[in-house]
Amino acid sequence: MSSDESGQEPSQEPGRHGLAELIAERRAKGRRLAEQDDSAFPYSFAGAEPVAEVLGAYGHLAPGEETDERHRVAGRIAARRGAGRTAFIDLIDRTGKLQLHARVDVLGKEAFERLLSLDLGDLIGVEGSAIRSRHGEISLRVESFQILTKALRPPPDKHHGLADVETRYRRRELDLIASEESRRTFIDRARIIAAVRAYLDANGFIEVETPVLQPLYGGATARPFTTHHNALDRDLYLRIATELYLKRLLVGGLERVYELGKDFRNEGISHKHNPEFTMVEWYEAYADYEAEAVRVEEMMAAAAAAVGYAGPLRFDAPWRRIGFVEAIEQATGIDVMEHAGEGDLAGAIRARGLDMRTEGLSWPALADDLLSKFVEPGLEQPTFVLDYPMALSPLAREHRSRPGLVERFEGFAGGMEIANAFSELTDPDAQRERFAAQQRLSEAGEEAQPHDESFLAALEQGMPPAGGVGLGIDRVVMLLTGRDSIREVVLFPTMRD
Repeated sequence: MSSDESGQEPSQEPGRHGLAELIAERRAKGRRLAEQDDSAFPYSFAGAEPVAEVLGAYGHLAPGEETDERHRVAGRIAARRGAGRTAFIDLIDRTGKLQLHARVDVLGKEAFERLLSLDLGDLIGVEGSAIRSRHGEISLRVESFQILTKALRPPPDKHHGLADVETRYRRRELDLIASEESRRTFIDRARIIAAVRAYLDANGFIEVETPVLQPLYGGATARPFTTHHNALDRDLYLRIATELYLKRLLVGGLERVYELGKDFRNEGISHKHNPEFTMVEWYEAYADYEAEAVRVEEMMAAAAAAVGYAGPLRFDAPWRRIGFVEAIEQATGIDVMEHAGEGDLAGAIRARGLDMRTEGLSWPALADDLLSKFVEPGLEQPTFVLDYPMALSPLAREHRSRPGLVERFEGFAGGMEIANAFSELTDPDAQRERFAAQQRLSEAGEEAQPHDESFLAALEQGMPPAGGVGLGIDRVVMLLTGRDSIREVVLFPTMRD
């Protein structure tokens, strides 16, 4: 491969052949192609079939066998081999790679030379007959072609791809050109989302849309992004969750609802956190958290099947179940409910010599940190942690048999949280008290659920008993595609300047 086709931007030092010169050469070549070929650069190329379908139709062919079956494909030139009167070109589309077999006695000398003059990265449409080469590769014998788009910049190196991770995330189009694995990841992401929707649709849920710009954020304890609406002259917030609006729909009689979309939290960035992320939340009247645990198991099994997951995690039901209090006690030796007094839990943590911050943190924050630091990383196989302290769960219903706890679970797999669910709190007076407790935490400088009077007014209309779940799509995709960073499964992750 010549240096011009390496995918590496040439040096732009004076006197050397730099990127600007290369782009100028390719632009001039594109003009010549347009002058020489009236069919170049059409507005469309109708009837193009996915490469994978062509490949899948001819597994029965023996090496060297030819057919009269004609196909039309379109894609990007990824490689070129051969000389003289025969050439082989690798064409890629989103479904795979197909070898094109070009011969001068089929195309004619002028067209054959025009095809060979094209650069790596150019997009072409091809029509031809299916064959299997003598080396056993299913191919398309080129009978005609059109140049669809001239690539002015060279593609990434086909052997090394994009070595710079930052470039892969900032220039995702280059990553997708260079990496079949990356293309497959995002195709699998689409299949996972389709499986989630299909599961909910098949179980009687209706998909709804609630505001992304909200006058009051809620449904989670997180810092929001704030913006200003000029016409109304008021501040609004990008939603941190869809929960409170979806519960109001249960009040209105839409008994099974879900929303799959973006939430936004103005917090840190890590391998499992992106400020803009995709969540599905669903709420179901006349159900509780035990019923929703079964739904999570079923949905995850369906999503895993949709992408043919064959990794080390076992998503088949039933998942392991362990109590919040019991899980922390097993990991640290501390019973958090026995140390609910002011300062008691911090003292117990220090007495155990645990490596975590305690100064200035409330009992709920300390209990939550114990779970996050000492329990969550060890939850590799799918697990439900059940029955959280009430102080950590202001929107969940009190436990029917364990005082001080609520009916809540979080789902974990691969050492990270993927789901959060409640038997929903429906008593408006109890909810008002919970909001007041959250307000006291907020005044102490901790993140807390804001007081939402509109939501309380909805509860006063009467909300049916219900179960609800939030499932993090990005993290589910990480698990089912074997990726270890959320940036690998978000097309354009949030980046520093």
